[in-house]
Amino acid sequence: MRPFFICETPVRKRPRLTRARLRALLHYHPKTGEFRWRRRYHNRIRVGHLAGSVDRKHGARFIRIARRAYSEHQLAWFYMTGRWGRPSIDHRDGDVANNRWNNLRRATLSQNNANRRRPRHNTSGYKGVCLCRKSGLWRACIGKGGQYIQLGRFSTPQAAHAAYVAAARKLFGEFARAD
Repeated sequence: MRPFFICETPVRKRPRLTRARLRALLHYHPKTGEFRWRRRYHNRIRVGHLAGSVDRKHGARFIRIARRAYSEHQLAWFYMTGRWGRPSIDHRDGDVANNRWNNLRRATLSQNNANRRRPRHNTSGYKGVCLCRKSGLWRACIGKGGQYIQLGRFSTPQAAHAAYVAAARKLFGEFARAD
């Protein structure tokens, strides 16, 4: 008796997107960051129309090609360099919808996280600063490469933020974002 989960037909993998195929389908404008269709696609997309759609949750743009969704910033990097932007692509200004070529740069995940904005749930008003309830002092901390580094406790949130900014510039260089 044969197990029921064995599949008799081989599973076909979709071919990977090549740079030539991407350039045949889409045109990228480096100054505007927009992709436009070069030819008709699926009988509903016309030549010259803006490609892709916005992800409501994150605000990033995605383009579907051959039933696979690609992030627009990864496609822009692939279009211009011929290589995928691994491990990740960072937006210099922090706006994930701004895919202009001068706004994109390759980054590690740690560098990409360093360039994030202050979280919405932050109550101190400063990135990397929180109030320590036990002591009533403001605590500054920063993370890099999976390590959580305590920078100290301060009497004012501005002093804690200054310590965070100094540490961020030292650890992340051009990727440091203080706001």
